[in-house]
Amino acid sequence: MQSMGSIEMLFPEDAYFGLLDENHLTGEQYKEYALVLFAMSDWQTCLDILGEIKKLDGIFFTHEHSDHSAGMDNIRPFFFRQGDIPVFGSKRVIENFTRRFDYIFSKENKYPGAPSVGINIVKPDQIFKFKRKNMSNTATKSAHPKGLWVLFGTEMWERFNFYGMRAILTLFLVNSLMMKEEDASLVYGGFLGLCYLTPMLGGFIADRFFGNRNCILLGGLMMAVGQFLLFASASVFGTNLPLANTLMWSALGIIIFGNGFFKPNISSMVGSLYPKQEKNKLDTAFTIFYMGINLGAFLGQLICPLIGDVKDAAGIRDIHAFKYGFLAASMAMLIGTAVFYFLKNKYVVTPDGKPLGGLPSKNESSDFEEGESQKAVFSNKALITSVIAFFVLGATIHFQLGQNLIYSLIYSSGLTLAGLIISDSSLTKIERDRIFVIYIVAFFVIFFWAAFEQAGSSLTFIADNQTDRNFFGWNMPPSMVQIFNGLFVVAFAVPFSMLWDYLRSKDREPISPMKQSFGLALIALSYFIIAYNVKDLGNSGLLAIKWLILLYLIQTAAELCLSPIGLSLVGKLSPKRFSSLLYGVFFLSNASGYALAGTLGSIMPATGDKFIKAQELGIDLQGVLDKKVVPTTEQLSLLEQNQISNHNPVFGGFEIHNLFEFFMVFVILTGLAAIILFALTPKLKKLMHGVR
Repeated sequence: MQSMGSIEMLFPEDAYFGLLDENHLTGEQYKEYALVLFAMSDWQTCLDILGEIKKLDGIFFTHEHSDHSAGMDNIRPFFFRQGDIPVFGSKRVIENFTRRFDYIFSKENKYPGAPSVGINIVKPDQIFKFKRKNMSNTATKSAHPKGLWVLFGTEMWERFNFYGMRAILTLFLVNSLMMKEEDASLVYGGFLGLCYLTPMLGGFIADRFFGNRNCILLGGLMMAVGQFLLFASASVFGTNLPLANTLMWSALGIIIFGNGFFKPNISSMVGSLYPKQEKNKLDTAFTIFYMGINLGAFLGQLICPLIGDVKDAAGIRDIHAFKYGFLAASMAMLIGTAVFYFLKNKYVVTPDGKPLGGLPSKNESSDFEEGESQKAVFSNKALITSVIAFFVLGATIHFQLGQNLIYSLIYSSGLTLAGLIISDSSLTKIERDRIFVIYIVAFFVIFFWAAFEQAGSSLTFIADNQTDRNFFGWNMPPSMVQIFNGLFVVAFAVPFSMLWDYLRSKDREPISPMKQSFGLALIALSYFIIAYNVKDLGNSGLLAIKWLILLYLIQTAAELCLSPIGLSLVGKLSPKRFSSLLYGVFFLSNASGYALAGTLGSIMPATGDKFIKAQELGIDLQGVLDKKVVPTTEQLSLLEQNQISNHNPVFGGFEIHNLFEFFMVFVILTGLAAIILFALTPKLKKLMHGVR
């Protein structure tokens, strides 16, 4: 073969290459080798050992005789597992195969399930080299690209900004802007929901017009401006409350759209750092990326509450200190944007060294997978139907189900966009099946985030009003209790990524939907534990902070089984033309979850501080809630002035009397979701067509 070509291939020292026939290795011997160049010599012999081979690194055709090529279709299982299979041969041989196996070699009109190949023409006047690599080079090749760490740092500072603000937002609304806790929970849920609705728009704009890079920079600057406006609101509320409210609403609006430009595009770029044959690394890559998210969350939840949620020795909160927390969040976002701007060209590149995330108009055909359509094809009928569906669904959700306008917008947008994408006529059966998997998983993710995001609303209020926050002699600020989530993620992200790598090496790694069902089961467990421990608190008892810490520990494990795995799943299953947009759709499940979180947070019953305050006012609050005491008009007015509800909340037709019943709502919702998703995993595995 020394006169056959110009292509140089590198293999580890333990690799085997050469012609495969009855005089060569058996299946048992094949297990000893890491990589194989599979030359099709005797296909019957090949078939005898196919089950022992885990990967095809290339197929070398010396000539086009049928006994050397008749088994071409048998690469199908390897294609589903690893993507396009590189083939090598002379121009004459490749042209012959293009005619004989057009269903494999053609880039257009491929029938569903047909394998694809990467064509490499071997020139007869040059040397074809097989070159072994030493182990150090192998390790370098298997390492994650440096661009991952740039995106890691960018996301870290963005999450500092977001989670730092989140930690103090509801407390600022209640204590400085004088909102009721119920209203603050609804604002919080609506704000988070819209933050994860706009990624749909940001993903669409990036895929069609601006590109990932420009959208990340735009989104980062917008979020920095929004945080600065919150700083301004927290600076003027004492002298001009209407202006403070205007600035607050403006700030939240700018942050919502900034997040929409930023979030889907940075997640999409993580997936684009890896070639198709290395997509199995994405669970690990996104777990590492997720550590960056939560390192930023930890720092934000540490620093912003320390400087923004301040109480004196008597426990009196300084309501003017919130502004410093918002200012710190703004500065963090500026740092993150600068990190990305200065490092993107050098490190955020494809495996071939080309810049990632540029203008869509600059995309080349080589940027897409073999046989993949480069543009979506939506009929006028599909577009018109989507518009009508959006308004009909929105009206139904608003008027029939009683959701507010923001929540109705979130739910109807998610359903409409999902339907529009799947109507694309260029989708192959495999692509459509894989997108359905994204949709199904996204639905169950809603229940996870509805439970998880109680951290910024009901759990913060409980930490503030009915928790003994003595932590080794230090009275921890209530907004800081949720810091344990970020701390635990930073501590356990690497062990979880190592766990997935280990299970993958043993061929025992669960598929992504199964991992996510484990996450749902764990969060159900966390709420069951907290429900059991609040059962006998009564109206005046305090929850020990250790139980909230345990809750965040279990929820962290749940989060690592679900959130980065979900991001990875979208990266593995999405066609390139929909990569950012499908991240937007996936984040819509987050948006729906946050909207549901706001609804669920608003049904939290009265905590101990409300009963104490009512007693000071001379009102038997428990009697009022149990309808054993009819309050006077004056008493009702006093309750209203002190932000105390005169009735128990209702959810699903059931009255919530106490914290135990409140937390059991989350146990039931997430527990049922876990069971159903687990039961669906065999079906989802088939629809994923070899992707894990």
